[in-house]
Amino acid sequence: MAKKLLILGGTVFLGRHVVDAALAAGYEVTLFNRGSRAVHFTQSVEQLKGDRNGDLGALQGRQFDAVVDCSGYTPEQLQRSADALRDQVQHYVFVSTISVYARFAPGQAFDETAALTTATDGYGGGKARAEETIAAAMPGRVSILRPGLIVGPHDPTGRFTYWPVRLDRGGKVLAPGRPERPVQFIDARDLAQWCVQLALQRRPGTVHGIGPSGSMASLLQACQQASGNAAAELVWCDDAKLVDAKVAPWTGLPLWIPEADSEFGGMLLASSQVAVDAGLHTRPWLETARDTLVWARAAGSAAHSTTALTAEAEANILAA
Repeated sequence: MAKKLLILGGTVFLGRHVVDAALAAGYEVTLFNRGSRAVHFTQSVEQLKGDRNGDLGALQGRQFDAVVDCSGYTPEQLQRSADALRDQVQHYVFVSTISVYARFAPGQAFDETAALTTATDGYGGGKARAEETIAAAMPGRVSILRPGLIVGPHDPTGRFTYWPVRLDRGGKVLAPGRPERPVQFIDARDLAQWCVQLALQRRPGTVHGIGPSGSMASLLQACQQASGNAAAELVWCDDAKLVDAKVAPWTGLPLWIPEADSEFGGMLLASSQVAVDAGLHTRPWLETARDTLVWARAAGSAAHSTTALTAEAEANILAA
């Protein structure tokens, strides 16, 4: 008999890849969400309609081997989920974030033991308190997964997608910071498989969902290779000049954070060792860049970041 996996969410980005990974692993999949987005999957998927901010009645009396929670953000949501599922699932995988950490000191790598924020609101504070809530409600049966930047096809933010699309456009490309500056991210498909693996293994505890570290130059070269546009020319601009030009870190130029920033300078220095030792596998950056670009070309404007530099703003900085 196939194992049963419940996915909370499952229709936007990471969740839809978790569905694909779960089906490939032989799971019988059920989604629970508000039903506001229609997504077609390759195999039959049961869909339950509800809202964890209100009605969870559709889950009553249902039994699942595991649940993957892709859409929990607050301790209240996690408490309601625990109350509804505590006696109905054997293991709970909660997708959290590295934003739960108190700070990212410049030049300092960090692992899962780093101090958490004490905030009770905001994205990081909400996720941190949600982690505590689900861990207390289902002791010994929870995997807390902390990814950094999640990238790849179907990314609604356009954050990573900016780079393969920009290199595909060609011309002079504003490249941020030092070429050797370390960056890291994870393909949503690899993170999805990691979620399903944790559910299958019923591995409790906290673990990062982080891809390997590499240089910004290597990333942009992979994006250029994926596009096939050999005419694109990288023009590197250091942190100080980008700050002076009022480029918004992280959003204005994705994956760029001033390395000396006292709060976030080390955010791209997370350790993936615990996850790798436990079986996390990630694909080459070129494959992620190529597949993201293929999807972006088909998706059109829906794949573009609404916060990244416009072509005009980039040209002005390059001219200066």
